[in-house]
Amino acid sequence: MPPTLQIDRAELFVLRLPLKFRFETSFGVQTAKTVPLLVLHGGGDAVGLTGLGEGVMEDAPMFREETVTGALALLRGAFLPAVLGRSFVNPQAMTRALDGFRGNPMAKAMLEGAAWDLWARRLDVPLMSLLGGVRQEVAVGVSLGIQTDEAATVAAVERHVAQGYRRIKLKIKPGWDVQPVAAVRAAFPDIRLTVDANSAYTLEDTRVFQALDTYGLEYVEQPLAYDDMVDHAALQARIRTPLCLDESIVGAASARKALGMDAGRVINIKQGRVGGVAEAVRVHEVAQAFGVPLWCGGMLESGVGRALNIHLSTLPGFSKPGDTASASRYWQTDTVHEALEMTDGHQRVPAGAGLGVTLNREFVERVATEHVMLDGRN
Repeated sequence: MPPTLQIDRAELFVLRLPLKFRFETSFGVQTAKTVPLLVLHGGGDAVGLTGLGEGVMEDAPMFREETVTGALALLRGAFLPAVLGRSFVNPQAMTRALDGFRGNPMAKAMLEGAAWDLWARRLDVPLMSLLGGVRQEVAVGVSLGIQTDEAATVAAVERHVAQGYRRIKLKIKPGWDVQPVAAVRAAFPDIRLTVDANSAYTLEDTRVFQALDTYGLEYVEQPLAYDDMVDHAALQARIRTPLCLDESIVGAASARKALGMDAGRVINIKQGRVGGVAEAVRVHEVAQAFGVPLWCGGMLESGVGRALNIHLSTLPGFSKPGDTASASRYWQTDTVHEALEMTDGHQRVPAGAGLGVTLNREFVERVATEHVMLDGRN
């Protein structure tokens, strides 16, 4: 008999993890992260196996529309009841069971990610092998929040360059853009440098990006509205630096439209934003068809989500360093036992089947603010 994906039970955890540093973006200041975790327990020929998933939605709808509260309610009330106690031929078939529910890609991705981990463990292969990965390590960049002044920005860049990160990304916002970039470029004329605006600007700010053109940036990430393509295309026509789209890309269809109208020339893939790893692979295929480079963005994931991002980053089109920095940079204690640490500018793919990580259950249960168990009878 061929293997099946059967899910008997699920556990939902909610953690509130303090960050080891103050992280400021155009959205505001963050000092902690709410981390939803999902554990799927296999049934049938996968009894005793588990799959891990992590939600990347935030407390408030700042990045995209989803929130932790809304996602957890959907998982408990709709998504998990649609799959618990059922058997599927593969994770794609399980995902199709959710087709009747519109939107909410981050909540769906949390469930889909756990299903892929369970499936890969059932087949006893690393997740990257199922996705089409081609390398055992991935290049790593780092994302630096807005600092107190230019001197502090240069000092932060110096520390991370010394640690070996292959790309430095600076968060910017109106009033804090050209000056820090100029200061960093003067101190480090040769590093791979990018900026991320998180949708904080409008087309009326074109002169800011024309000024940034002079500093040799590898790309400018998501300068305009989170749901825009038209103005991004207009801005790209006015500057030399490639635009990188993040929030605007919600799947393969939007990637095709954006690249077809030259709204961006680089894509940041966040699997949670597009609805899971299967759709992320489809976005990857679209980008390859256009000859456009990709990299894997981060959402301050703990070890479960970070491991998934590392596996995804092994696909051939991920040619630029991603946001899979050392877990110890963010967390005093991680949600997994394995140390996901950058060495010489690279992260190794965790060894073993599935994600290659194991849940730090003692820690998770101790700090969880919520723990819910569900099965096919709930």
